[in-house]
Amino acid sequence: MQCFYTFVFNGIVSQTKYIIVTGGVISGVGKGIATASIAKILKERGFSVTAVKIDPYINYDAGTLRPTEHGEVWVTDDGGEIDQDLGNYERFLNQTIPKKNNITTGQVYKAVIDRERNGEYLGETVQFIPHIPDEIKRRIYDAAKSYDFAVVEIGGTAGDYENIPFLFAAKSMEVELGRINVAHVLVSYMPVPPNIGEMKSKPTQQAIRMLNENGIYVDFVLCRSTEPVDDVRKKKIGLYANIPAENIIAAPDVKSIYEVPLNFEREKLGEKLMKRLGVTPKAKGDWTEWRKLVDGITSPKRLVDVAIVGKYVDIGNYSLADSYVSINQSLDHAGANAGAGIRIHWIDSKKMENNNNLNALNDYDGIIIPGGFGSSGVEGKINAIEFARKNNIPYLGLCYGMQLAVVEYARNVCNMDANTTEVAPSCSDPVIDILPEQKAILATSRYGATMRLGSYGATLRQSKIFDLYKKTGRLAADAVAARNLEKSRMGKTKGENIVLERHRHRFEVNPDYVERLEKAGMAFPGFHVTESGVKLMEFMELPNHPFFVGTQAHPEFKSRLENPAPLFLGFVEACLKRGK
Repeated sequence: MQCFYTFVFNGIVSQTKYIIVTGGVISGVGKGIATASIAKILKERGFSVTAVKIDPYINYDAGTLRPTEHGEVWVTDDGGEIDQDLGNYERFLNQTIPKKNNITTGQVYKAVIDRERNGEYLGETVQFIPHIPDEIKRRIYDAAKSYDFAVVEIGGTAGDYENIPFLFAAKSMEVELGRINVAHVLVSYMPVPPNIGEMKSKPTQQAIRMLNENGIYVDFVLCRSTEPVDDVRKKKIGLYANIPAENIIAAPDVKSIYEVPLNFEREKLGEKLMKRLGVTPKAKGDWTEWRKLVDGITSPKRLVDVAIVGKYVDIGNYSLADSYVSINQSLDHAGANAGAGIRIHWIDSKKMENNNNLNALNDYDGIIIPGGFGSSGVEGKINAIEFARKNNIPYLGLCYGMQLAVVEYARNVCNMDANTTEVAPSCSDPVIDILPEQKAILATSRYGATMRLGSYGATLRQSKIFDLYKKTGRLAADAVAARNLEKSRMGKTKGENIVLERHRHRFEVNPDYVERLEKAGMAFPGFHVTESGVKLMEFMELPNHPFFVGTQAHPEFKSRLENPAPLFLGFVEACLKRGK
């Protein structure tokens, strides 16, 4: 019999089952993908599911972190700047997740201190216990409200000091809600030292012990490794954790992250989780389409070579491709739906400052300039854009990539002394600039208030871009979603042809130059109108080019395997035509 437990905490009613995911041995072991996969498996069974990411750092959010710290900053519809794991949750679940589903130590302590300063504790002593765990639980319960399941990922690894408040809260949830409503999953690394040649379980045993010391007794262990964990080690870990060996789940390396839920299904993880939490499925689950798309990624019939020209971040002897993880995934989504595998080639934009290197771009089926900042490598990006324009190579410019495409066109077609004031504040033709109303805000040192963060509405006119949004169904879907978008994010943007994309930027196409650029052949088929009446250019294209498209937004944040971003799909289709 399916029965959900009802619990009231500070006025919040919970009828939700909770799955707490922790990590062991090393960071970056794959907790985010495991969390997303568990959520996907449950959603396929007909349940309503959400996912929560806990980051133990003291930063309030990821917006102030360098890419070297946590990789890409994920932007939510409601303007949250989040750890990139939330992106995996959205991509797997094919649903929007709000910023409140990210909880940091900084948020928790700030809330408690603000409450204390406001006198809301009525003179009682404010302490770690109970106030910090209570605030953590309040946030988890609020994020999970109205869902059948909430899968909660606690960042870091077992043994980290920073995790202690969250592990304490997780144990408290188990006591309050009962074991039937809370399950614990450990994702742990199983190394195979080259000098030994044998998979070792001791680090995972130590991770289990450290969780036990915090009152957390795991129900399932997902063993991350290069090869599937064998029965001998499953039995050994099961004995150490006091759980059946069948609850030790193999989680080997895969070609595509989208294979992970399929692997878990083969090990019947979904059935075992539902049995542990006392529920029966609402639907059988159909993985046919998902498998087809995954096969399109892992065994493609055709290949497309894409050059991403950007500024890459080095960490010692290693480079950080995670800075553009959503672009990588968006290309995979588009390729899977267009029938092509994507080979990404990372091109350092500084090398493109030498014109002798530009001809190498002819080897690729398409070129992307991603979002970015600063002056490093900018002229190389502009050179690459000019090469794509003149040689009919499909081009997609994202945020900074659109801005620099406008700069290139203004320089080389309109003969302007053009630049962005981000790079050249005193240039003669600032085709990319901060708007006057933003400058007034900057004068008061309110830098964050000048950024456009989150989803904004734009009106589309007839164009290639319009056709792509219509063909993929996004035009109709976004028109419905726009009715519920807060007024400040729509401004005075009106009409039936509304699309919604997420933003994270400060500089805009200067409205003073739009007419001159349009007369020279550049089209701006999509725009947002601010509440003050300023028209902001959201999309750009060259009508006579096979595919030369730019957007001020970050469409990669709304791309899903089952619902690819229209501009990425159009780009890959154009690359396929060039490849012919």
